[in-house]
Amino acid sequence: MKNLTVLLFFMGWSCALAAMDASVSYATFKSPTQSYIEIYLHIAGRSVSFQPVTDSTYQAGVEVVILFKQGEEIVKFDKYTLSSPVASRPLDFIDLKRYGLADGKYELVVAVKDANQPENAKEFQTEIEFDYSGEELQQSGLVLLASYQRSEDPANAFVKSGIQMEPLPYNFYSRHASSLIFYNEVYNADKALTEDFMVSYSIEKLDNGQSETVMIGHKRQKPQPIIPLLVQMDISQVPSGNYNLIVEVRNRAKELMSRKRIFFQRSNPFLDRELETLQLAGEVNLEQEFVQQLDAEALEYSLRALTPKLPQGDVEMVNAMIRDDSINAQRLYLFSFWAKESPNNPEFAYQKYMEVARAIDQQFDSGFRHGFETDRGYIYLKYGQPDDIENRDQEPSAPPYEIWTYYEFPRTNQNNVKFIFYNPSLAPDDYQLLHSTAFGERNNPQWQR
Repeated sequence: MKNLTVLLFFMGWSCALAAMDASVSYATFKSPTQSYIEIYLHIAGRSVSFQPVTDSTYQAGVEVVILFKQGEEIVKFDKYTLSSPVASRPLDFIDLKRYGLADGKYELVVAVKDANQPENAKEFQTEIEFDYSGEELQQSGLVLLASYQRSEDPANAFVKSGIQMEPLPYNFYSRHASSLIFYNEVYNADKALTEDFMVSYSIEKLDNGQSETVMIGHKRQKPQPIIPLLVQMDISQVPSGNYNLIVEVRNRAKELMSRKRIFFQRSNPFLDRELETLQLAGEVNLEQEFVQQLDAEALEYSLRALTPKLPQGDVEMVNAMIRDDSINAQRLYLFSFWAKESPNNPEFAYQKYMEVARAIDQQFDSGFRHGFETDRGYIYLKYGQPDDIENRDQEPSAPPYEIWTYYEFPRTNQNNVKFIFYNPSLAPDDYQLLHSTAFGERNNPQWQR
């Protein structure tokens, strides 16, 4: 076995290189002289390989190829290297490219490749079509934004109409987002209209082939050749799900002149859980359920033991309940979890799980935290008992380590999944997860270095 001593560089910077994590999006626009397209690129720093620049800073690079095709003809081609910021930790990095194009239909191809790990690559292809000729009222593409600020820096490619805009990667609003921000341009209003007109914007929820408008707003505008629109909408009360943002232009008679839409996804687990809890609270009398017999200490212990089973958004919410000593909320959450797991007998399911959790707590107790809060205890409760455990604690050139093997791993539809735990501190039972072949877990290809 090779030396297991792992450099901090590889632990901190190469643990998630399973696949390139990149977002590519685009929007088309019209200038006074020609039509053009903007391409937005977002690279997740954790998904690319960083190399040392100094003793304490690192940098990654991505080779980018962008081409536009019409049939077999390559109309426009660009190739360049995009470098990340030099930093002491992996940071996401972004880019924006603008290309002037004649109106028409194109195949857009964007290929990205890790400059330091060429096999880590991704390619995006899509069909685009636009026509900004003529004098009818038109709209640019819609751009969802992660943030914006006022700026007049002409050298900054992200500045447009006096605003520095950061595009939203993946068209995804996480639980941390409270606002939806979009940018859009309206063209030829001065030629198509003689009076003030209305721009309306709405959010529609998509569910099982049906759509429902959940939010709407309006802005009155005066006719101008080019009208930039920057709109911010409060989505703090928009639940998780799939949505469309729709932006329409209507004349004074409310006749539709133009419409654009863009799909996005929303994750709002705190609100989702709050809505579920409110519904459950109206249906269940907790005074008659097993959670009513649990005191504050038992509730906290039970919720902490449940953490390996919870989605990340719920973990944050449970931690907040514990910090705030929200006993009723803790009881309601704990009951709702087990009522979903076992509707016919939630108490039995809870007791069976806690038997295992208490055993794991005792087995992996490190003296500093519960045994189920250690890496080994967490993985055990999350995935169950491994089929094989290989203990290596006698190798002179390596810290003690264990290899856990799951012959079948239905959670990710894999076989022979391994988890490598090691003990660099040599403190009793202070094992840390070093590497796993399970999808979504820490992946450190250099673990044997």
